[in-house]
Amino acid sequence: MAQIKIGIIGGSGLDDPDILKNRIEKSVSTPYGEPSDVMILGEIGGVVCVLLARHGRKHDKMPGNVNYRANIWALKEEGCTHIIATNACGSLRETIPPGSLVIVDGFLDRTTKRQQTFYDGESGHPPGVCHMPMEPAFHPLMRQVILEAACGAKIKVLNGGCIVVIEGPRYSSKMESNMYRLLGGDLIGMTTVPEVVLAKEVGLLYAVIAMATDWDCWRDSGEKVSHDAVLKVFQENVKKILSLLQIIIPKMAQENWCEAIEEMQKLAKDSVVLPN
Repeated sequence: MAQIKIGIIGGSGLDDPDILKNRIEKSVSTPYGEPSDVMILGEIGGVVCVLLARHGRKHDKMPGNVNYRANIWALKEEGCTHIIATNACGSLRETIPPGSLVIVDGFLDRTTKRQQTFYDGESGHPPGVCHMPMEPAFHPLMRQVILEAACGAKIKVLNGGCIVVIEGPRYSSKMESNMYRLLGGDLIGMTTVPEVVLAKEVGLLYAVIAMATDWDCWRDSGEKVSHDAVLKVFQENVKKILSLLQIIIPKMAQENWCEAIEEMQKLAKDSVVLPN
């Protein structure tokens, strides 16, 4: 079986290094600049993991200023084969109340200013142009393992959903929120893109555990999204995700990932058109 190493990208409140045993910190630089913070290397259930705080441990990087390319490149160079990303997001559906965990299976990109490829023609960056297929966006076997692990642990998660990714840092207007619902969005967040795209470009298996923290602003009744409301729901439910990670990761190590890793790396290579 393939030796796996799992990168964990922690969103707001989910960058707690105490979930790792035998922790060490490692500072790195990449051809794309500095990652959001140091990488924290350690183990969960005997599985080697690398934790990276997406917004920095001081939460001082807004979604549009996160150096997504440096983060993903650093995890790849550290030898990660998988990435489990966690996201706090708003709900666009009555069936997804605040506190729900969702294993998303699709995204709708509404960002405007973010670098979405490593292949940008700049000196010192990989040559060529990458035309990466994005369906399925999130790795099916990773999603399956997460869902099965959650079921076995009796942790309720929802199977599937489309996350709309907006530029931020502001929240949506009511008109925007309703438009995203009409377009088929189930959740709304600010960070899944370009993470998911960049992970595929370097051949990493990627999945997201999303937590709905609020109703956004589309409902006619109930509390509208606010930073305080988001933090309150998140703090009340963060232990569910931390518990789920500690269950998922040993479960993932029991799978044979050889074929999946080989296929993803081949897709990444074959999607690049090199200059003549």
